[in-house]
Amino acid sequence: MPMALLLSACGGGGSGGVGPFLPPPTVTVTDRRILVAPGVSLHVRDWQSNRVDGITFVLLPGFGANAQHFNSLAPALAKRGRAVAISCRGFGRSDKPLPDATHRYDTQTLVDDVHAVLEALGIPCIVLGGHSLAGNQVTLFAGRYPQRVRGLIYLDNAFDYSKVPRSDEESPLLAEPEPTPADTASLSSMIAFFKRVNRNWSAAMEADLIDKLEVLPDGGVRWGTPVTIRTAMSEAGYAFSPDYTLVHVPGLVLTALPGDRRDMFPWLPATLDAETEQAANEAILLFNRVRPQDTARLFAALPPGSQQATFQPATHADFFIENEVALLSLIDGMGW
Repeated sequence: MPMALLLSACGGGGSGGVGPFLPPPTVTVTDRRILVAPGVSLHVRDWQSNRVDGITFVLLPGFGANAQHFNSLAPALAKRGRAVAISCRGFGRSDKPLPDATHRYDTQTLVDDVHAVLEALGIPCIVLGGHSLAGNQVTLFAGRYPQRVRGLIYLDNAFDYSKVPRSDEESPLLAEPEPTPADTASLSSMIAFFKRVNRNWSAAMEADLIDKLEVLPDGGVRWGTPVTIRTAMSEAGYAFSPDYTLVHVPGLVLTALPGDRRDMFPWLPATLDAETEQAANEAILLFNRVRPQDTARLFAALPPGSQQATFQPATHADFFIENEVALLSLIDGMGW
């Protein structure tokens, strides 16, 4: 579809930015449950402002995360119009049906869910952003529903996850530690554990963690998402190969690169043995050589008008929180 028709279908090509003489927009958030399939309702956070002529941003969290991960970025985007963050099926406060012939966790099903949310909310056109593995959903949605998309935001995504080495192929010396029974004894001890194994910690990350957990009668906690769901979604996501030829709107490609091992392996102690130190340094050098090449492939596959930017030093999990001001400036510069 020609770009002019796409913009017309989306209600024009204005940027939705806040003018210098307008009062600051007010933003309110509503938590919703939206039925997307028989027996499956999703938790949706909906930030709305009094900028009724602005852009609606829809944000999809990366694998394992949920809508709360965008508690900082989303209200900032909502000042430009509206922002909606969706916890996909199986995660956060959304329903968690076990995988079977009816309940699937492949990229196609997750995109169907996003479309069902937009239909339920009566949202005709969006800028769609996805973090990490959710980049698959961004690309597929843009190809399947071109009339609904005016722009895309790729938040540190791979070009094709089916060609990316899995984390279980990394050195065991660098593996992120699992919480111990002492860590899962209470919600507060679990939060303390994750504060130790992350370089940064924020209210958004804490809210995301809380929505991942189930509090047990004895006060202990466990993961709320069954392993079978995590496995099904991970396998489907890493098997999906996106078709960028169907994307006809410009995208903003954002990449996070580590500066040192605190960015990539924040759980490692300050002092390491020689073998672990060497493994960490080699992993960072390899990542910083290969990752920009992968990003370049993604950027080259997108239509004219797309932009790219790299944040370094940065961490994959929270670069869009830590660098929010710069990211918002880039989004405003897209002219959507």
